[in-house]
Amino acid sequence: MHITILTIGSRGDIQPFIALGIGLKQAGHQVRLATHYNFKSLIDSYGLDFFPIAGDAQANLLSESGQKLLDSGGNTFTFMLRYAQMLEPMAKRALIDSWNACQGTDAIIAHGAAFWGYNIAEKLEVPFYLAGLQPFSPNPDFPHPMIPPTLHLGGLVNRLTYILMWRLFGQLFRKPINKWRRNTLNLPTGQQNLFEGNRWQRIPILYGYSPNVIAKPANWTEQLQVTGYWFLDSPPDFSPPPELVNFLKAGKPPVYIGFGSMTGRNPELMTEIALSALAKTDQRGILLTGWGGISNADLPDSILKIDSIPHDWLFPQMAAIVHHGGAGTTAAALRAGVPSIVIPFIADQPFWGHRLAMLGVAPKPISRKKLTEKRLATAIKTAIEDKTMRQQAAILGQKISLEDGVAQAVEAFHQYIASELVPLSLTK
Repeated sequence: MHITILTIGSRGDIQPFIALGIGLKQAGHQVRLATHYNFKSLIDSYGLDFFPIAGDAQANLLSESGQKLLDSGGNTFTFMLRYAQMLEPMAKRALIDSWNACQGTDAIIAHGAAFWGYNIAEKLEVPFYLAGLQPFSPNPDFPHPMIPPTLHLGGLVNRLTYILMWRLFGQLFRKPINKWRRNTLNLPTGQQNLFEGNRWQRIPILYGYSPNVIAKPANWTEQLQVTGYWFLDSPPDFSPPPELVNFLKAGKPPVYIGFGSMTGRNPELMTEIALSALAKTDQRGILLTGWGGISNADLPDSILKIDSIPHDWLFPQMAAIVHHGGAGTTAAALRAGVPSIVIPFIADQPFWGHRLAMLGVAPKPISRKKLTEKRLATAIKTAIEDKTMRQQAAILGQKISLEDGVAQAVEAFHQYIASELVPLSLTK
């Protein structure tokens, strides 16, 4: 079977789908992964077919519209509006690229951010699976991950937040999707859109996170599968830079501080806060790139700045992991079995920070806008000295390490393909 996987976003949005693609390929399928061109070499290195989709998440976040998006913080509706505005320039091209990517395919799996894959599946009359790295199906247990997680809304309102977010998402992208359906797919518009009525509730969904982190809600049906994380581990021949190896051997385990694709308007201030907090707590540190243009020559011997290093290799060697709460980084930190300190910027990041604190594997998250040297130093001290937290993190890490999310996802996909649910068309 030829399977096309559609996904867009940052590296944390792409890597899990590469892992899923590898699992499907090992099961005997031909897999094409359609995403942004800057991930081509990574995808090629794992032997998957690649097809480019317009866009570059890192470039988008560095743009003025991207900086406005980061400035939206925890304001859900402002974030959604600015997210749509940021994507608008590439939307037309991305929709056409996605359509071209799926030609000749027998089934489509689409990341939630590439929801338009369902329209393509409708046109081609092929099976479709939606895939999420965070929960977005209604349940009474907790509100939608885009809603402030500290709100105590109750079961009914928690359910309604998901419907609200689906409808809002649909309205923001209604115009380009309908135009594309009409002009490219030659499909009816309006009531046939994915987000209209309750059509989205019929879609089978693969959730690529651990049931030990978020248990499957009791009201979810069999078509909603929580499989475990989809980890893309470093290649067997990976060799870390000697400078990093020597640094790790030179003293006690350091604190990792990195915020992935998140970049703010004032990286110099973030650098100053990070360095001061590490000095105040007498901790060694590893800083990911993007820290205000500093070089290792500017740093004390107790701090090392590095480029991207596979999380599965680095994180288990850390004393604590300070990160933004992105789904991919959160997964890697949890499996490493050491406490996190989450500094959320936008979107679902506050949700993950809150979830880790509830699980007892991280202090309460610190909003980026409220980050200070004192708050970060206090959180670092807690993460390193709280024995119960460290024990909880280690136990959870062991549980996640025993899971095989990719294998579970591949099995769920095969069960769906074999069922009477497919092909699923909105027009039927």
